[in-house]
Amino acid sequence: MSKKKICFIAQFPPPMHGLSKAVETLYNSELSASVNPDGEFEFEKVDITNNKNFLKNLLKISKSKADLFYFTISQTKGGNLRDLVIFKLLELQHKKCLIHLHGGYYRQLVDNDMVGWQRKANYKAIKKLAGAIVLSKSLKKIFEKMIDDDKIFVVENCVDDQYLLTDQEIEEKLASLENKKVLHVLWLSNFIRSKGYPLVLEMAKAEKERVDAGGERRFHFDFAGKFFEDSEKKYFESYIKDNELEKYVTYHGIVGGEAKRRLLKECYIFALPTRYPNEGQPISILEAMGNGMFIITTDHAGIPDIVEDGVNGIVMDNTYTVKNVYDKLLDSDNAKIKKSSIVNRNNSKEDYSQQNYINHIRAVFLKRI
Repeated sequence: MSKKKICFIAQFPPPMHGLSKAVETLYNSELSASVNPDGEFEFEKVDITNNKNFLKNLLKISKSKADLFYFTISQTKGGNLRDLVIFKLLELQHKKCLIHLHGGYYRQLVDNDMVGWQRKANYKAIKKLAGAIVLSKSLKKIFEKMIDDDKIFVVENCVDDQYLLTDQEIEEKLASLENKKVLHVLWLSNFIRSKGYPLVLEMAKAEKERVDAGGERRFHFDFAGKFFEDSEKKYFESYIKDNELEKYVTYHGIVGGEAKRRLLKECYIFALPTRYPNEGQPISILEAMGNGMFIITTDHAGIPDIVEDGVNGIVMDNTYTVKNVYDKLLDSDNAKIKKSSIVNRNNSKEDYSQQNYINHIRAVFLKRI
């Protein structure tokens, strides 16, 4: 019996980011017959990362005999124009299409940022799809009244197994927390201001001011990630210099592999106070949870589905100030941080493992193929 064929129309690494990593994890999973002889599906790919290959990619899609097309759609107006062409091609050739939205901005983009014809074209295209995948329950509303409810599926993101500490390492990490005087706070993402790194710098400044006033040192702030704009790097470096934060802040550069794993092991608190418009369910938060970290974040996008204020971290709404968050963190003693970290580790293993992610996608494939 021949295996069902699935064509991935998606962004593959490089560059490496949440979406491309999730796609790569799935494409190279045991579901693929080329990876696992017992795999249920034959996978093929159309890499849409580079728009210069647009016409060539359309030809690949047109020639494909796949039973299902798995498509990770864009959240920009320009990218959406490309997507509409792909939707139309698939429709004309009577091919099944399942989309996966790795973000939370699509509906706002369609309803508020598009001219009439483009908005109507999106509603028409989405209605005809075989299904749509979102990252959390609260994000199902993105496709409400665009497609039938029974065609909207929730598949949470996952943590890459290579970055997960072992149970023994977690036990040692949490045991060491009891006697730690200075806790390391980690911000790990691409340096985009709406991802919240300026707020974490302000927390470092608040820590220095409290220590200068005679308080005991409690926190050190670690940053890692890529600068895409020189202006962001200049802002980051100038803020540290102007506020004399050299002893309170460390920049680790772009980290991966063992260097990233070491940071996740050494840091006890993860801060990502993001308001990034395209955010969905940040994999960086799931990684931090999986590695037994206390979370500081916002009520943005699908984040409230994974972090609950006062239970496994601090969740900022629009009324929060940096002082509010810093004071709340100061009030969180090591015992409270440890308790939340245990909750996060358990939740991650139960709900956000790589195997769970693959199994959930498999179930959707079987329903929609």
